[in-house]
Amino acid sequence: MKASTLAKRALKKGWKHKPAKGYKFLKDLPIGSMFKTSSGMKGILLDCQVNARVIITETNVKDSPESYMGKRIISDTTEVKEI
Repeated sequence: MKASTLAKRALKKGWKHKPAKGYKFLKDLPIGSMFKTSSGMKGILLDCQVNARVIITETNVKDSPESYMGKRIISDTTEVKEI
């Protein structure tokens, strides 16, 4: 099969992104829920439109963790576990 034929089929069917087993996307959580990422970062979801506005409450970063805390904007397709 030609590469152009394969590309047309792939574009026709579209690409669907699914979270890893046991995880959800931030956009799938209700507003105000707490979450934890695979890296150990914990936070609260404030708003989710194109990107997610969150408050980071805990982080595992050793070097200046205060720079990671507080209000942040992260991707709405970030894989998280609801707490």
